[in-house]
Amino acid sequence: MKVLVTCPPMLGMIDEFRPLFEQRGVDVTPAKVVQTLTEDELCELLPQFDGWIIGDDPASRRVFAAGKAGELKAAVKWGIGVDNVDFAACKEMGIPIINCPNMFGAEVADVAMSYIGALARETYIIDRGVRNGLWPKPRGISLAGRTLGLIGLGDIGRNVARRALAADMKVVAYDPFFQGALAGDVERAEWPRRVEEADFLAFTCALTASNRHMLDSDVLSRCKRGVRVVNVARGPLIDEAALADALTSGQVHSAALDVFEVEPLPGDSPLRAMPQTIFGSHNGSNTVDAVRRCSHLAIDTLLGYLGVAKAA
Repeated sequence: MKVLVTCPPMLGMIDEFRPLFEQRGVDVTPAKVVQTLTEDELCELLPQFDGWIIGDDPASRRVFAAGKAGELKAAVKWGIGVDNVDFAACKEMGIPIINCPNMFGAEVADVAMSYIGALARETYIIDRGVRNGLWPKPRGISLAGRTLGLIGLGDIGRNVARRALAADMKVVAYDPFFQGALAGDVERAEWPRRVEEADFLAFTCALTASNRHMLDSDVLSRCKRGVRVVNVARGPLIDEAALADALTSGQVHSAALDVFEVEPLPGDSPLRAMPQTIFGSHNGSNTVDAVRRCSHLAIDTLLGYLGVAKAA
């Protein structure tokens, strides 16, 4: 059996995971990739493999068809996001596939709250100034008493809510699919109602066909002037051109983005010219502990699909 791995966080620790494959008689091939492979690259590469551990690659119908025409028998989406994977195509082709749910709620929430704190106190301005020989002292805002508009109440969103409440923030949450009970005084609303109350907007939801560009010029115009925006979910949730305009006008005070519409962030993106931004590299879940936890689950699940018995 041969398995292809294209997930960058797992690839960063692949030497730790090689023995888990070797003990079960499986050859593992780490892809040479920074963020994602292209459809053409995957169509050429995938037919050689029995299994695939997927990152954020374009796991499309075309890609799976190419794999199915070769040796591909099963796949696992590393992590929780599934907007890049055509599950319907897999079902039609008889390719077992699943993601790794509830893996990174705490880790991504930690990053989201660090961004919220940095935007509130403008620590990024201080850092850049001191590096350039200055001694800036921007007046930030306190978190206590501020309102967080939280978009998404999955594992990540609920973890963010708990952290925000611990900071004495008010939380107004948006998630049409969440049916459970929430700890603390989290209020619910239908997007984008009450968006004008938010001092911060934090995106932690999945990307779907219906919520692409849910933060657009119209919604931004309804926001409180000086709102701060955080996205640790998926880039296309935000219309980046509209966000750049709002940053220029001051409608948005600042933004922290771990994800983008196109990744890596293109060199000509207008966001690059915005000094009041913090950029990530789609790295919110990437801790040693979380990568280890998720990779073990992905390996066990995939090899189970492939009928490879666990080592004695």
